This record gives sequence, C-alpha cells and structure tokens, in this order.
Amino acid sequence: MYTLIKQSGKARLGKFETVHGTFKTPAFMNVATCAAIKGALSANDLKEIRCQVMLCNTYHLHLRPGNKTVHTMGGLRGFTGWQGPVLTDSGGFQVFSLASLRKITEEGVNFSSHIDGKKIFMGPEESIQIQSDLGSTIAMAFDECVKNPSPYEYVKASCERTTRWLARCCDEIKRQNSRPDAVNPNQLLFGINQGGTYKDLRIEHMRQIRDLDCDGYAIGGLAVGEPAEVMYDIIETVEPEMPANKIRYLMGVGTPVNILEAVHRGVDLFDCVMPSRNARHGHVFTSEGIRNMANAKYECDPLPLDPNCDCPVCRNFSRSYIRHLFKSGEMLAMRLAVMHNLYFYNALMEKIRESLENDAFESFYNENIEILGKRI
Repeated sequence: MYTLIKQSGKARLGKFETVHGTFKTPAFMNVATCAAIKGALSANDLKEIRCQVMLCNTYHLHLRPGNKTVHTMGGLRGFTGWQGPVLTDSGGFQVFSLASLRKITEEGVNFSSHIDGKKIFMGPEESIQIQSDLGSTIAMAFDECVKNPSPYEYVKASCERTTRWLARCCDEIKRQNSRPDAVNPNQLLFGINQGGTYKDLRIEHMRQIRDLDCDGYAIGGLAVGEPAEVMYDIIETVEPEMPANKIRYLMGVGTPVNILEAVHRGVDLFDCVMPSRNARHGHVFTSEGIRNMANAKYECDPLPLDPNCDCPVCRNFSRSYIRHLFKSGEMLAMRLAVMHNLYFYNALMEKIRESLENDAFESFYNENIEILGKRI
C-alpha cells in the first residue's frame, strides 16, 4: 500500500508497505537481472550500499535456472539471501529487445531463446505463473513495449491488446496467490502504461488501466531511443491521469539527471542497468559529475572516487588504485565501481527524500540538475 506523506509541486515523498517490508519513496531499485548484480555484488553487498528493493528479470530466470528451481529454493528471497522487497519484470521488455526472435499474437508471444534457440511461449498467464514461482513482492503485468517512433495505428492496437493482457494478469494473479504452495500469497501487481510518444494514446491507455485497480502503475516504453525532452513531456502528460493514491514507477530510467527530472514531475520509483553497466566500463557518478577512470590524470591521484561519498569504496580506495585495477583487467575494478555507483544512486534518493521532508526540494533540484550530468 502506498502512502503519500508530503508533496512539493509534483514531487512526492511517500512510503510503500509490502509483506516483505516497507520502502521509502522516491526510490531506485537495484537491477539483479539473473538474481545477481552484474559486477559481483551479493545480497549482503546490497544491504551495505543502502538498497531498498531488488529487481530481477522474469524472462532470464525462466530460462535459467528455471522458475521451478527458484520456487523449490523458496523464491528469489530464499534463493539469493536478499530479505527485502523484490520486483520482477514481466518479460514484456524482451518482446521489444528480442524483436528478431519473436512473434506477437493475441494469446501472447512466441520467443526463440537467445541462449540456445529453444522455442518459448509467454503470455499474460505464463508470465504471472513464472513470477508467482519466483515469489517476488511485486509482479509486473505482461505488456508490449513498442519502439519509438512506431506507426500510430500499430501503437493504438498494441495499447488495446496490452489492456486486455492486463485484465488477464489481474485474473491470473488471484489464482496464483490462492495456490496452497504459493511462495508469496500476497504478491502485488503493477499495471503498465504504454502509447509510445502519442499523448492521446498515453492518456486513453492510462484511463483504461487505472480502472482495473492495480497495486501500482508504471510508465513503460520510454528511454528506448526518444530524446529526453520527449520522455519528460510524456511523463507530464500521463501524470495527471495516474491515481494519486498509487505508487508511480518509470521503467528503465535512468541517469541521475533523468531521475531528478522525473521526481520533479511526480514519479516515485525507478530502475536502470545503466549505473552498473557504466561502472563496469570505468564510468563513475559523483557529486562533482561523471568520471572516466581510464583518464591518465588519475594515475597518481590519492583521492577517493568522490570526496563527498561515504560508500565502502570511497572510504578505502584511491582513484589511482581503481584506475590501476581497470588498466590491469582485474575483476575487482568492476566490483568496486559498481558498488560505488549503486551506493551513489541510493544515497541520491535519500537526499531527494530528505529535501522533500525539509521542504527544500526545489532548491536541491536547482543546485544539482546541472552538476549531476557534467563530465569531469
């Protein structure tokens, strides 16, 4: 259940209560695609970097180790050792990202596995069944994410089908939660707004899915090629149509600047692989801007990645040492950089929440919006 605590303009301070614990919003979910953060971070590391929610990928875990294996091991929380809330995506994004390997019908999607070419079918019922086996706190509805731009008529038909799929997800999650062997009989369901970059379709689709009274609502299908200004415009279009008493999730976004801009427009929840992916290539986020650790100027630099950061990496290691690890191809380089970037994101969300609590969000926004995207 979402509770709105305080609001500054559109920006919202809140909390979301679940059977697996309460988390504060705005929040960033740390992406553990295959039940692990790429960069060798464990569930224990997630606690240390102030993670509130772990996100896992339904499609990838269905392929390996298989959702039945995870179910046998007590769901994702028992399997990974993470004891906080977990969100699983539906597999719908793979409809978008594996475009050359799938065929969409009213029933669902026929895939070819990107691992071995094995034929796979996933529809709304199958997606919810898999997510039930995974035992996540929050399951995402099965949807189609269309590329931007796409023809208007195709996007319209896709939205209508996604609405029908959501109704089937709502029915299926009730069935799955009533199973005697359900890992989490209190699993929540979030619906997903689609519509490409067409404002009228976004509004109409949001009005349709809010009538199905899901536990939360996501804005999907953004950050997939359109300019950031278009994304912000769509958020501003959809936000007034979103229920004020439900949590709002912007899927797959994004940079610190994207997050700050989206919070400013009324979004509560975020996820993105970008901070860990960039970290593995030596790009780290700091309170002073973005550093590229391949730069020669860091060869003998004794300072931490971010002098204003108290993460385990900045407390213990220098820029010089981390640059050496990257240059030497040491796995530790990726681990330390990923740990720092995710800590930075979680700490940024804490600062945003603190500014909202203290009625200082606008000044925080104005002070940081230029700095966070600057390349040092």
